[in-house]
Amino acid sequence: MWLSLAAITLAAGATTAEVKPRFLALGDSYTIGEGVSDSERWPNQLAAAVQLDTPEIVARTGWTTDELAAAMDARTFHAPYALVTLAVGVNNQYRGRDLANYRSEFTRLLQRAIELTGGKPQHVIVVSIPDWGVTRFGHASGRDLAKTAREINAYNAANAQIATMLHVRYADVTAISRNGGDQSDMLVGDGLHPSAAMYTRWLETITPAAKAALSSP
Repeated sequence: MWLSLAAITLAAGATTAEVKPRFLALGDSYTIGEGVSDSERWPNQLAAAVQLDTPEIVARTGWTTDELAAAMDARTFHAPYALVTLAVGVNNQYRGRDLANYRSEFTRLLQRAIELTGGKPQHVIVVSIPDWGVTRFGHASGRDLAKTAREINAYNAANAQIATMLHVRYADVTAISRNGGDQSDMLVGDGLHPSAAMYTRWLETITPAAKAALSSP
């Protein structure tokens, strides 16, 4: 009888040890990993790198800030999460949305992200908007790519400022996206979205922020 109870205790301890911190990733096509497998998405790569549970992802290709907010309104979350990431805004820029409107909607999204960690801003990471203008799709788009770059810089200046204001961590992937972002091995078949290899490069800046977040009180 004693051996049986001991075995149950050991089994319960093993189960407890296997529980990993929970991770919520909010965003658009870059977070859902358009064109790559689930395991190749950057949130999934990050989870594997820092021993997080399989990420809960609320993201869809094409979403703007208001569309992400609407999806969050319709979803039941199971807070608190050990880590929440927010990466959204490229479609606001692509559609020519007003920057002031982005600031307002992004601020509210980030406040909600903080709430989902139980009010711990140090457990939230904002991921910057990559520059789609450097891709093959961008070059074929007929857009003024210098203007696109300036607009993306302005959007990122806004989301970085908001992150600082709310005491949230920031991971800048924009410079990485501009370095070889037009190369075939850095893109999926549509010539626009990052490949698994590019997402792995993004982790150079996201992973340190995640480790710092997870080691915070």
